[in-house]
Amino acid sequence: MKKILVASISFLCWAGFAWGLNQKQTVDSVDQNNNAYGVQETIFRQSIPSIADQFIGISYELGGNPQISGTSDNSYLFLSIYTLAAEKAGLSYGEYLPMADLLSNTREVDKNDLQNGDLIVLNNDLAAMIYWIDESGKMYFLYASETRQKIISFNSENPVFDSYWLENLKGYYRISDTLLSPLP
Repeated sequence: MKKILVASISFLCWAGFAWGLNQKQTVDSVDQNNNAYGVQETIFRQSIPSIADQFIGISYELGGNPQISGTSDNSYLFLSIYTLAAEKAGLSYGEYLPMADLLSNTREVDKNDLQNGDLIVLNNDLAAMIYWIDESGKMYFLYASETRQKIISFNSENPVFDSYWLENLKGYYRISDTLLSPLP
């Protein structure tokens, strides 16, 4: 009987040890995947300024897709920038979303936690992308202006930023992580 008890205890200890090793490998795999995604997200954010620069000055057209027509509205502008930045980072960006749907796939972020690619959104849901934040904290924005009929850029030191954007501010938003995924 003692032999069976000792054998059972030994077996249970070995099984517990083997299960613990398997759990450690699973946790390590998750950590490695999270670290790889963190690097990819950093590359994604760092790619946005140079990509966004390419679109400044192109003509505004409601429903315009810059990849096809060379014109753009905000939805296609943001889609194009996010898609190109994701590709540079080895990620895939989700599909085209009209502005209301894009905004429903964001989360609000604190003003002190802003990053390239975040959005400033007004009470009427007009949005501009923060495409670059320089070392001094000055923010550079880009959006498709229906009034000016082109993609324009401005910065946080522009008087219009205080008198219009901040006066009508709804908040700052970041696209959901679910819109970015590793390439297969």
